[in-house]
Amino acid sequence: MNKKIIALLLAVMMVFGLAACGSKGAEEPAGTDLASASWDEIVEQAKGTDVAFYGWGGDENRNNWLNGTVADYLKENYDINFEYIGMDINDILAKLTSEKEAGEETGSIDMIWINGENFYTAKENGLLYGPFTSQLPNMEAYIDGDDPETLNDFCKPIDGYEAPYAKAQMVMYNDSAVTPETPKNADEFLEYAKANKGKVTYPALPDFTGSAFVRNLIYEKCGWEQFQTMEADKATVKEAIEPALEYLRELNPYLWNEGKTFPADSTALDQMFQDGEVVMDMSYGPFTVASGIADGTLPETCQTFVFDNGTIGNTNYMAIAFDAPNKAGAMVAINAIISGDIQLTQYAELRELPVVDQDKLSDDEKAAFDAVDLGKGVLTQADLLTHRLPEMPADLVPVIEEIWAEEVVGK
Repeated sequence: MNKKIIALLLAVMMVFGLAACGSKGAEEPAGTDLASASWDEIVEQAKGTDVAFYGWGGDENRNNWLNGTVADYLKENYDINFEYIGMDINDILAKLTSEKEAGEETGSIDMIWINGENFYTAKENGLLYGPFTSQLPNMEAYIDGDDPETLNDFCKPIDGYEAPYAKAQMVMYNDSAVTPETPKNADEFLEYAKANKGKVTYPALPDFTGSAFVRNLIYEKCGWEQFQTMEADKATVKEAIEPALEYLRELNPYLWNEGKTFPADSTALDQMFQDGEVVMDMSYGPFTVASGIADGTLPETCQTFVFDNGTIGNTNYMAIAFDAPNKAGAMVAINAIISGDIQLTQYAELRELPVVDQDKLSDDEKAAFDAVDLGKGVLTQADLLTHRLPEMPADLVPVIEEIWAEEVVGK
């Protein structure tokens, strides 16, 4: 055999050898079967990787907490490089939808801050990875598996596609130096509006806070139980909420601008309250008043209140994108965020209701949570949780917002 033929054979053998090595790596990359991987294997796969968490970026304190406290914790304990990236949820879902339609298998979003209608839409359209929560050790260690808010998001089954992040609850607040009394129910709220004519209002729907406030008034006038299983049929919903629509129309003449228009969003209402244009404000952040007093945007005489029958509360969640490039890293990050350690920092630094089950905390952990100074003008966690009402099904919310625009504004 001459030298040219030998050289050619050796070259062919090398090509096939390299191809064989390459195909083995492509067919069996480490950690691809996350569903059957042990937690230690998932942690090992996540080591040294980058995790991108996308969600609403309008809260600078939360952004700093995520890119500071949480990122430092993940780097120190898991060698994960964690970054929070602010993006409107509609843009996030649009991006995932276009990637899904294009058949892309690897995107750029790992984790998503999500809940309610957006979760329902994302899950229904296959934009989320899962189920994965049963693999997280801290779900068992810290989260109440029987809590309705662990099982359902706006009455829609979670099915393991998202893990709890923080609890929110509708509260109202006023300046006790201006209006010492606070309304305890919808009827008293009407009298409060009459007594302060033109100086009470709420954000225009579909603003998140304004929409929640209207749903609270619907609960006040119509009860809440019937809505938990109601279908999103417009005629059915309109009939069910008619007593509340009549109430809202009766309320209009006493509101700012007589209910012909409403503040564009909660930020606009916040500014109106700070300027003294209205005597009452509202928030889905139950400790908003403490933060406002601390930073000087609210007077120390501000006080938080809820209706005697309660106010709507919901939970924010963390999900993983269907095409997340680092699903293992996202799982490790989510598991860390629902730990007692990180939930405590969220409670202390951001004044957000934690998602941990108090009964699952150690004595030392309970003491640490109890020692948190929530600040002035707020209700305690116990007061809030004992006045907490469930959300409506996600698909009812836009129907109610549409009916409100047709039947309440300017009427």
